[in-house]
Amino acid sequence: MTTQPHSGSRAPFPAFALAVLCALTSVVTQLAQAQAFTVLHTFTGGNDGANPFGSLTLDRAGNIYGTASAGGYKGQACSPAGCGTVYQLKHRGSSWTFTSLYSFRGVSSGNGDGATPYAGVTVGPNGVLYGTTIFGGYGGVGTVFSLQPAARASANALGGWQETVLYRFVAVTNDGNYPAYGNLVLDPGGNFYGTTYQGGSACGDSACGTVFQLTPRQGGGFTESLYDFPGRSGGGNPLAGVILDGAGNLYGTTSNNNYPPVAYELSPSGAGWNETTLYIFPNLSVPQGGVTFDGSGGLFGTTADNFESSGNTVYQLSPSGGQWAYSLLYTFPGSNGQIGPWNGVVRDASGNLYGTTFSGGAYGAGSVFKLTPSAGGWIETDLYDFTGGRDGASPVGGIVLDANGTIYGTTASGGAFLYGVVWEITP
Repeated sequence: MTTQPHSGSRAPFPAFALAVLCALTSVVTQLAQAQAFTVLHTFTGGNDGANPFGSLTLDRAGNIYGTASAGGYKGQACSPAGCGTVYQLKHRGSSWTFTSLYSFRGVSSGNGDGATPYAGVTVGPNGVLYGTTIFGGYGGVGTVFSLQPAARASANALGGWQETVLYRFVAVTNDGNYPAYGNLVLDPGGNFYGTTYQGGSACGDSACGTVFQLTPRQGGGFTESLYDFPGRSGGGNPLAGVILDGAGNLYGTTSNNNYPPVAYELSPSGAGWNETTLYIFPNLSVPQGGVTFDGSGGLFGTTADNFESSGNTVYQLSPSGGQWAYSLLYTFPGSNGQIGPWNGVVRDASGNLYGTTFSGGAYGAGSVFKLTPSAGGWIETDLYDFTGGRDGASPVGGIVLDANGTIYGTTASGGAFLYGVVWEITP
């Protein structure tokens, strides 16, 4: 089942993304067996949540944290599907215990806590969780929030965790609107970085989106600063988040709402940022997911395309002589209408890449893949094909790896109740 924006919201997505969300209900229901694949939790659409879109996060103890875009509280400020949840899966021996930590209320003014988290959460050094909602806040255009662990939460905290709204985006052109799929990035100074799909002033009515920075103020609260995407060769409308290098530079991708999508670098300059366009993608190749570091100063990323199968790829960008060189590492097989990686890839210590495809695979419901570097290129291994049955379908969020090489991820639909699952693949 798909998630609909809460009342009064407008979905800030290009036709490509809307078509993908609609496709969540169009998967097959065959069954398959895989010894290494296990469903850790099946979402019911109730208090536990529904339709997880965000990437999972692991803490130092190996516990899993994630968000569900729907389910939970279903009050007047939410859609009938609910305003979404934050959850934890905790290891207990050989099993996992699922706990719903917080259910969003979706109020769009005053002390509104936000609604519909599309991104996952980031675990801070003090164990606090940080994340965004794409709706709610002032004017219904999103929030940045924190969740305090139970040990420091107040007695009236929902689910034992206390939620605090750190920032509410405003529905005006000089602020960001609609933070989408990218997890927040936290630097050593306590600053937060993320993206919004719309907002900003550089494009006027085109609303090309922003990269935002939240800086803590003495005495409490945060000061927001923005980089407004200019459109055209500078890109616009980022769906993915950013990553941060040791020098304070930010890297990410934009989608293709009004202008060709790009991979970009933002370098701090005085009180602002300078953008360098690293690569301009063909119009039908959408870098829906973000980028990850390749270990040699470059970047790995993915593109997805439901019009031409040749647009479903994994690529690398490498600095070379003051420029950046593009390399196509792998193109996923399949026919038009199949969609490749919605999210980026994860790199392990041996240089292998892991990720998921939204559709395709043996049953058309998505897959989990591994790419291994070799002298002749990259070798693809199909680790699992989702059937659309109890194992789930349509993985949107990115995967995570633990120290033992176990892979964790979610599907946005499928499962026993059609609301998605959390899964693991053991090596």
